[in-house]
Amino acid sequence: MPGRLSDAYRNHPVHVHVHDKHLDFNSVQELPDSYAWAPLDEYPSGDSFSAESVPVIDLTDPNAMKLVGHACKTWGAFQVTNHGIDTSLLDDIEWAGRSLFSLPVQQKLKAARSPDGMSGYGLARISSFFSKLMWSEGFTIVGSPLEHARQLWPNDHSKFCDVVEEYEKEMKTLATRLMWLMLGSLGISKEDIKWAGPKGEFKGACAAVQLNSYPACPDPDRAMGLAAHTDSTLLTILYQNSTSGLQVLREGTGWVTVPPIPGALVINIGDLLHILSNGSYPSVLHRAMVNRTKHRLSIAYLYGPPNSVHISPLSKLVDPSHPPLYRPITWSEYLGTKAKHFNKALSSVRLCAPLNGFIDTNDNNSVEVG
Repeated sequence: MPGRLSDAYRNHPVHVHVHDKHLDFNSVQELPDSYAWAPLDEYPSGDSFSAESVPVIDLTDPNAMKLVGHACKTWGAFQVTNHGIDTSLLDDIEWAGRSLFSLPVQQKLKAARSPDGMSGYGLARISSFFSKLMWSEGFTIVGSPLEHARQLWPNDHSKFCDVVEEYEKEMKTLATRLMWLMLGSLGISKEDIKWAGPKGEFKGACAAVQLNSYPACPDPDRAMGLAAHTDSTLLTILYQNSTSGLQVLREGTGWVTVPPIPGALVINIGDLLHILSNGSYPSVLHRAMVNRTKHRLSIAYLYGPPNSVHISPLSKLVDPSHPPLYRPITWSEYLGTKAKHFNKALSSVRLCAPLNGFIDTNDNNSVEVG
């Protein structure tokens, strides 16, 4: 994701709050006011564990494509099992995250992300849109982790780098597989997407790995781990450890917890796939809650198109009854649009009003994860 994508960050630097910017979460006994969110919620949140949750799909199921398509249309998110990623690699990437976040604050700050940068340690980029701070810290990896790993562990960074690079490689393979299940369920073939390449490998696709840490919180009911947002991706693959916290918004239900399943991965639709599907697949609004006694770690693989590719509704999904809903836009351009327009990003690239009663739920609280 170097080059043009990084320009989007350079052109729209993030200025987060100065107070409590580098809080040592482990030393806090009471929730600081700057982290205390109002209890008001725009959407209801019932007993999430007894409520219906996102579909769980076995990727070895002969009907996997059909099941994935249905989950994309009705939820915008699902979990996958038998996905081909070794449990040992998931354990290793969790180890890498825990090793990083357990470092002293001043050590982590040696690899701090600059306001106009993409990679490194810091707060979520969406922090600048909120008056309150989030009970979390993150580390973004674009390309090789070597430069920042050297700053964190001057003499012992090779294992961290090896794990991250292996994870990136395996996630890219899985993301390609998932893309074709999602697109195939819409009747899209390799011939319909030129930038997929003759073998359908999406060879020039861009990606980032986002490590997220949600420390135990003294007052979880008044804190927010990561505020509600949609992802500015084609799709996101999330590995969450055994501690729950991820919630997705289901229309008519409210916030629903995505329960951790050992070895499973959570997949959610991003804004660009919403555009590509001409609105058929909603990019799901999701957030992260925190826990009073448990530390939660998650690893997100953010997958997008090549730098130069303009994403627009696929021609096969457009006809007189279904006109294109969005204008063509590159990922870099869209990141810049989102940095400026926040929850109006999709609206700003929309071409026409929806037909046939289609409601664009993605115009609500759509922000970039980071």
